[in-house]
Amino acid sequence: MNYEDLTTLGIAFGIGLLVGMQRQKSNSEMAGVRTFTLIAILGVLGGFLSRDYDNPFILPVLGLGITALLVVANIIKVKAISRADVGQTTEVAALLMFAIGAYLVMGDRILGTIIGGAMAVLLYVKERLHALIDNLKEKDLEAIMTFAGISLVILPLLPNRNFGPYEVLNPRNIWLMVTLIVGLSVLGYFIYKIVGKKLGVISNGILGGLISSTATTVSYAQRTSNAVAISKLSAFVITTASTIALARVMVEVGVVIPERLAEVLLPLLVQFFVMAFICVGLFYRIQKDESDDEMPEPDNPAQLKSALIFGLLYGVILLAVAFTKAEFGNDALYLVAILSGLTDVDAITLSLSQIIKNNTLNPTTGWKLILLASLSNLVFKGVLVAVLGPKELTKWVALSFGIAVILGVCIIGFWPESWNFK
Repeated sequence: MNYEDLTTLGIAFGIGLLVGMQRQKSNSEMAGVRTFTLIAILGVLGGFLSRDYDNPFILPVLGLGITALLVVANIIKVKAISRADVGQTTEVAALLMFAIGAYLVMGDRILGTIIGGAMAVLLYVKERLHALIDNLKEKDLEAIMTFAGISLVILPLLPNRNFGPYEVLNPRNIWLMVTLIVGLSVLGYFIYKIVGKKLGVISNGILGGLISSTATTVSYAQRTSNAVAISKLSAFVITTASTIALARVMVEVGVVIPERLAEVLLPLLVQFFVMAFICVGLFYRIQKDESDDEMPEPDNPAQLKSALIFGLLYGVILLAVAFTKAEFGNDALYLVAILSGLTDVDAITLSLSQIIKNNTLNPTTGWKLILLASLSNLVFKGVLVAVLGPKELTKWVALSFGIAVILGVCIIGFWPESWNFK
C-alpha cells in the first residue's frame, strides 16, 4: 500500500471539505461541501490514472467533462430561475479545486496545499475584501498601482549585472532594494488604512515607524508647536517610531544577508530593547487625557519620485562606501555612515548589507556602521524637533534620544566581538 498516495487523497479530501463548506455557507446553488469534495477527489484520481498509465489525455478529458457539467448546470439554473445569479466564483473555484487535486499528485504537494488553503481564505473574506476595496481612495489605488509598477514591471526589465566603478552598481539589485523599502512603507500605510484613524497611542508610534519615522517626527513636532500639552505624548510617538525604524533595519539586514544575520543581530537587538525600555518609561509619563490623540493621515508612500530618489541615493552610497573602503580603509567608513544616516538609514543599511554579502566587509564592522547610521539619524530627528517643535517636546525627545545615543555609542565602542548568535 502506498501511504504517500493515501496522504495525498486525505489532503484533497480536507481541502475539498474546507472550500465546500465555505461555498455552501454562502448559499451557492451550484456546488456545496459534497460537490467540492468529490471534485477534489476526482482531480487526485485523475492524477493517479495519468501517472500510473502514463497517459497525458486523462486529466484534460476529465477537466473538460467538469467544465461541461458546470455549463449545463448554469443553463438549467438560468431557465429555472428568473433573474438568476450567474456569477463565476463557484465555477472557477470548482475548476481550480480539480486542478489542485491533480497537482497534488503530479506536482508539488506542499504548494498545492498552500494554494488550496489560500483559495479557501480568499473565498471566506469576500465581504471584508469588497468593503476594503469600496473604501479605497484615489491615492490608495495610486499606491497599489505604483508599487505594482515598481515591483512587477520595472524590476524584471532591469539587467542583473554589475556596472560602473568598483563593479558595485547592479541595476536589478538596486531596484530590488527600492522595492523592499517601498513595500515596507506601503504595508504600514495599509495597516493604517485598515485599522482606521482612531488608534491607540502605541499603534501611532508603530505605524509611524513602519511608514516613515522621519515623517512622523516632523508631523508631531509641527502639531505639538500648537498644542504644548501633548508634548510627552508626541515624544513617546516619535521615540516609538524611531524604535520601530530600528526593527525595520534589522528586517532589511535579515532579507539581504540571512546567512550572516546571526553575526550582526545581537548588538542591534540590544539597542532595540534599550529604546523599547525608554518608550515604556515615556508611556507611563503620559497623562491620561492625552491618550486619545489621532495619528495624522500619512501621504502615499509609493510615489515613483520617492522611489527614484531612494534608488539614486542607494547607488551613491554604494559607490561612496566602495570608494572609501578602497582608498582609505574601513575606519573612514564611519564618517560615511554618519553622513548617510542623517538623510536615510535604509539606504546605508542596505548598502552595507550588500557589501557584507559580497564578503568585502567584516560583519562586526558592518553592524557597527549600521548602528552608527541609526544613531546619526536619531540626532538628525532630534534637531528637526528642536527646530519645528516647542521647548517642552525638545526636552523630552532630547532626553530619550540622548540616552539611546549614549548607550548606542557604548555598544559600538565596548561590544565584545565574540558576543553574537553564531
